[in-house]
Amino acid sequence: MAAVIEWTPKARALLAAASELFYERGIHAVGVDAIAERAGVTKKTLYDRFGSKERLVVEYLSARDVQWRELLDGYLRAADGTPEARLEAVFAAAAEWARVRGSKGCAMINAHAEISDPAHPAYAVIVGHKRWMLALFAELVDEAGIAEPRRVAEHMLLLYEGALVTAGMGVVDDPFSRAATAALALLR
Repeated sequence: MAAVIEWTPKARALLAAASELFYERGIHAVGVDAIAERAGVTKKTLYDRFGSKERLVVEYLSARDVQWRELLDGYLRAADGTPEARLEAVFAAAAEWARVRGSKGCAMINAHAEISDPAHPAYAVIVGHKRWMLALFAELVDEAGIAEPRRVAEHMLLLYEGALVTAGMGVVDDPFSRAATAALALLR
């Protein structure tokens, strides 16, 4: 991985352009020419700021991860503090995220469909995001005093992931609410 990125206005424009294009079209389908054109810069500027498309992919996924965690943190802080309320907050945040930013499903899942090589630097971001979500569910289950918290947390993650995948497809009505109901049943 290259040195620390200097977040100039052009670097931010490149990340914004790459984020839109990678999410809309897929990582492999988008070339650096298209990203540079969308950002209104040259390819040289892209390489000067990021070093490679690979690094830009890492930054795209890392930025989405941070944005998701910030949104979720607001929901969790607003919840009444019980494991049940915090669990409902996770699914409510996911429903908002999907409505506003996720019409094509989860960016991490989509990226994993294209990047499954553990040696790719973006792989750690993708898997790290999902591991973090599993740890959050495990924390909520543990707070509720449930036996076998890891197993129950894994079931919750599966419910959450299923809702993410189906949300934009219109196959299941209100997938986040329904997944939250099923996850709450696991706490009881």
